[in-house]
Amino acid sequence: MNAGITYTAKEAVSKLKEGNLRYISVDKSEGDISPSKRLKTCAEGQTPYAIIITCSDSRVMPESIFSAGIGDLFVIRVAGNVIDNHQLGSIEYAAEHLGCRLILVMGHNHCGAVDAVINHNPEGYIKFITDEIKKAIGDETDTYKACCLNVKYCMKLIEDSFEIKKEEEEHGLRVAGAIYHLEDGRVDFL
Repeated sequence: MNAGITYTAKEAVSKLKEGNLRYISVDKSEGDISPSKRLKTCAEGQTPYAIIITCSDSRVMPESIFSAGIGDLFVIRVAGNVIDNHQLGSIEYAAEHLGCRLILVMGHNHCGAVDAVINHNPEGYIKFITDEIKKAIGDETDTYKACCLNVKYCMKLIEDSFEIKKEEEEHGLRVAGAIYHLEDGRVDFL
């Protein structure tokens, strides 16, 4: 367990919300990406205050959305923000070894992966992703509601992980969900 925990889950949520408010009101990212920050995190390691699981969509940029810089967020991206053992392993690493107390599953509106489940019949490797989303959304046809259901389903998969349960009970780890709005940059926490 990392002794360098600097933010509780509640503090991390507040920091994300404050960062998102800054993001929606500026034209350029405010996160620290300076050469000195790169050198510092290289020499001293990373101390992210939150784990973000989100979609691979190129319009969804967690560091910008939350006005974060190098070393602030531990980001896991996969189309449809689906969860499998690879993501769970990454989450466990960040929680146990980096001291993160918040896991945020962040879906987004107008998600192509969710749309594929509702309106298309995907084939190939994409089907591995859409089959997981189908489990989450069932017969829902409203894409926004489906995105919310997918986030909640992913949250449950994370919370059902033995190691995550242990971290929640022993160290105050929290799993939260959110939806990012492509139109205006706003993040709604569920």
